[in-house]
Amino acid sequence: MDMYSLTTETGDLLVAGGLNPLYIEDVIENTILEDLDGGIDVTSVATVPFEQRSIATFGTRAEGCVSGLVIAAAVIEMVCGPHASSIDYFHNDGERVHVGEVLMKIEAPTQLLLTAERTALNLLCHLSGIATATASWVDAVAGTGAIIRDTRKTTPGLRALEKYAVRCGGGQNHRMSLSDAALVKDNHIVAAGGVAEAFAKVRALADSLPIEIEVDTLDQLQVALDAGANVVLLDNMPPDVMKEAVAISQRHTANTGHAVLLEASGGLTISTARSVAETGVHFISVGGLTHSSPILDIGLDLKTII
Repeated sequence: MDMYSLTTETGDLLVAGGLNPLYIEDVIENTILEDLDGGIDVTSVATVPFEQRSIATFGTRAEGCVSGLVIAAAVIEMVCGPHASSIDYFHNDGERVHVGEVLMKIEAPTQLLLTAERTALNLLCHLSGIATATASWVDAVAGTGAIIRDTRKTTPGLRALEKYAVRCGGGQNHRMSLSDAALVKDNHIVAAGGVAEAFAKVRALADSLPIEIEVDTLDQLQVALDAGANVVLLDNMPPDVMKEAVAISQRHTANTGHAVLLEASGGLTISTARSVAETGVHFISVGGLTHSSPILDIGLDLKTII
């Protein structure tokens, strides 16, 4: 099967969402080729004449927050190429949706549409699941000032898409890669010989990047503050200890004028999210947003055979 490039309109929508169209093309091509495995879509080719066209809709079967409509449309567009005549959106990524709502309508050759169906739904359902989970966490801490952030615990090859879904759900991305910010974790601290030593070595290599240091005790927090960390990650601290950490950080800022942001991470659940947020931390990072969110159930249905 020949794979087509995305149109300018689709590319513009991807760019507006912070996504690289060439990256999306690669993801789609790889997933479609994986599905075909060097052959053809035997069922669709056997049962559907190529000249047949259909109008199909993507519809919700559960409530949630949608993400990946433009990605699903891009799958259809790349598989169908010039044979796809229309793609109409009824919702935008980031919107809350309810059961039975039509998200998008497609007109295209039935055979190619069915070949593209599973890849389109796999991506759309997965990303919408992440957006839905993120929105639930955002709702849980609403009014506290705490921001929900993701981690690098993403599916290999899908990081940009999964982090896009977090943004659709109202969350904030942490770092996109190992090179755009420094996060000094426990193993770095051990290898470097201590919190202060690790911070100094990172600062010497990358003096313009933000540096976050992970600590699991209040003593380590004080060392990180004294070293000059921009952000401190409080790892697996109970809320009462986090509250004390916030007070220590605030005193440090009052004494030095150096503001430090605090991030809670590790062992968090949505049921405890609000109590953590109310300690005064600035961020709550949740690895489960990208590594454990269930899909949002969305289906594709043929409505009219043309």
